Amino acid sequence: MTKKITRKPRVDVHAKITAQIIKSIEAGAGEWQMPWHRAGKGLNRPDNIDTKNHYRGINVLALWVEAMAQGFGSGTWGTYRQWQKQGCQVRKGEKASLVVIYKEIKRKDAKATPGDESSEKGKGLTCFMARAASVFNAEQVDGYEAPESSGPDSQIERLFQVERFIDCTRADIRHGGGRAYYRRGEDYIQMPKAGRFVGSGSGSAADGYYGTLLHELTHWAGAESRCNREFGERFGDDAYAMEELVAELGSAFLCADLAVTPEPRVDHAQYLEHWLKVLKADNRAIFAAAAQASKAVEYLAGLQGN
Repeated sequence: MTKKITRKPRVDVHAKITAQIIKSIEAGAGEWQMPWHRAGKGLNRPDNIDTKNHYRGINVLALWVEAMAQGFGSGTWGTYRQWQKQGCQVRKGEKASLVVIYKEIKRKDAKATPGDESSEKGKGLTCFMARAASVFNAEQVDGYEAPESSGPDSQIERLFQVERFIDCTRADIRHGGGRAYYRRGEDYIQMPKAGRFVGSGSGSAADGYYGTLLHELTHWAGAESRCNREFGERFGDDAYAMEELVAELGSAFLCADLAVTPEPRVDHAQYLEHWLKVLKADNRAIFAAAAQASKAVEYLAGLQGN
């Protein structure tokens, strides 16, 4: 008699991660705060214990949400086997968190979806199929000792690092008035003077200024001559809200890289309802936004030293 093999149902990674992010956003809705603000000061981009590389795209946001939900202070993650390879042991009973890995396949009949992790190569389309992987935080294992921080030693050094990053983009940044925005047609960023920003319980006035400027720089990076970011028919009337979500995520990623404490924007309230509507209607929307935010960040990083 042939034994019947029971296969585990495949995890719908898009639906599961989107649901976690929606839950986290709704939890902070009364304060108009996003998960990347509520995660606290000193937030870094999560990295992998084995490759030493930073996670990118949706995995950054997914792991921030998990770290916040479980109270982790470390940004280092790895699979069970990766921790074993480092001589560490995941403690019994610890709950794993999900990340997405992409497997490359070629489909000649496939069509690209704007914002997805796919690209044109040759005659066909190279698609990256999403698969779920389980990872554990450094605080869930025994035998791990975190290395000393290599970040800026002082406030002056930190601000100099941010200024140098912004200067290297050579973006046209103008100051004056009471609003921050990117004027796409004329390709310039308008910012209130730094003295108009005030500190908060989590960050300084400088954090508020630079966080806002990094938001506008993410918009700037999306111009046709740079990342050529468009959401088109897929998001229709919600395309503008999606662009704002990309800029917000891009700013959060950059703040993490440059040791800036991200601050809630005053216009979050007007976008929150739109963001939640889009995320609930399309469980791949947050993946598209995070992918585009990572693309913008990588573009800006590529301008450094030019």
